[in-house]
Amino acid sequence: MKNKIGLLFITLLVITISSFAQQKENHAPKVTTAEAELSFWDIPYLEKAFIDTAPQAREDNILVGKLGVDGGNKAMVLKLAQEIIDTTLHGDYDALLISHKNKLIFESYYRKGRVDLLHPQASATKAYTSLLLGRAIQLGYLSMADLDKPLIGFLTELDTKDLAKGAEKITLHKALIMHGGLGISEEQRKNLEKPSSKLKGQGFVQTLLEYSTPITPETQVYKYGNYNPILVMQVIDAVVPGSVQDFIKKELLDKLGITNYQWKNAVSGQPEAGWRVSLKSRDMLKLGSLVANKGKWNGEQLISGDYLAKAISNITKPTQDWIPQNYNYGYFFYQTDITVGDKNYSTSFAWGGGGQYIITVEELDLVIVINGHDREDTIMTQVSKVIIPAFVK
Repeated sequence: MKNKIGLLFITLLVITISSFAQQKENHAPKVTTAEAELSFWDIPYLEKAFIDTAPQAREDNILVGKLGVDGGNKAMVLKLAQEIIDTTLHGDYDALLISHKNKLIFESYYRKGRVDLLHPQASATKAYTSLLLGRAIQLGYLSMADLDKPLIGFLTELDTKDLAKGAEKITLHKALIMHGGLGISEEQRKNLEKPSSKLKGQGFVQTLLEYSTPITPETQVYKYGNYNPILVMQVIDAVVPGSVQDFIKKELLDKLGITNYQWKNAVSGQPEAGWRVSLKSRDMLKLGSLVANKGKWNGEQLISGDYLAKAISNITKPTQDWIPQNYNYGYFFYQTDITVGDKNYSTSFAWGGGGQYIITVEELDLVIVINGHDREDTIMTQVSKVIIPAFVK
C-alpha cells in the first residue's frame, strides 16, 4: 500500500512539474536591467524556481531534446529538482542542466540562477586553463613530449642565474598535477599580490622562482594551487602567437560560440589561471560537450585527443582533507568512479568551490552542469545517487 501511495505521489509530482515547465518553457528567468548592474553576490533569489524537461532551442547552437523521451528517468530527476528548491535538503544551488547524447534535455534555475547570468566559476577555471593547453598542443605550439620538459625552458625572458635551486625540475606535467614543489612564505605571497611593474609578464615567474625555497623530490608532492595554474598559463602565453587573451577568445571560446563571458587578468597582466572567470550555464555545457566528445566540436578537433584523455584520467591522488578519498586528479580535472548496481562508471569533472561543476560520463553520453554558491557543497552525492543512475538502463 505504501509503495502504491509513493508511486502515485511521484506520478503527480511529475505531472505537476512538467505542466509548470511547459507553461514556462519560453520564459526561463533572465537577468533584469537592474540586476545587470549588481555583483553576483547581490543578485536576488528567484521568486520561483524554473524547471524545464524540454529545454528551448536558443541562438547558441545547443541541440535540445526531452527528458524521458531522449533518455533519463524523468521521475528521478524531477524529484531531485524539487528537492533542490528546498535549501535545507541539498544547499544553495543555482542551476542544474543535463545533456544526453549531445542534446540538452533538462534545464533548471534556482536562487541566483538565470539563463543569461555569468556565474563565477571559482576553481573550475583551472580545468579551462587545462583545455587551453590542450588547444595549444592541437595547433602544434606544444607537443605531448613538451609536457615532461623543464617549464622554464619555454619562458625565454627569465634570468636563470638567480632562480631557486631545482627550478628546472618543474615541468608542465608536474604543474598540471599540482606537484610543482614551490616553497613560498606568507609574506612573499602578499608581495606577489601587489601590482608592480616587476611582476608583469614573465617577471612574475622570475620573482616567484627567486622567492622559492629549493625544489626537490621531497617538495614535489601534491599541493593544491601553489601557483601551479599560473605557471601553466605563463607557458601558454609564451608559446602561442599574439596575446593569450586573444588566443582564449579566438581559439577556444569563439569556436564554441561563447561570446559573453568574463576572464579577468592577474597581477602579471595575463589571464587568471585558477579563478576569476564567469560563464553562463549553457556555455559551461558546451565545454562539457567538448570533453565528452574527446576534444571535438562540430566535427573539428579543437583539443588534442591524446592530451585530453590524459587530462581527465586518474594520474595522482589529492591530499587535502576536504577532497573525498575516492577522488583522483588528472590535469586540473578530477576523476572518480561512480558505482551503480554492480558497474563502475568513470566520471570526470571540473570543480569550483561553492558548487560549479562540469561533469562528464563518457560511457553514458552524459554531461551535467551545476552552478551554486553553497559553502558545504555536497551535491555530488545526488549526482552519484540520483542523476547518473537515472541514465543507467
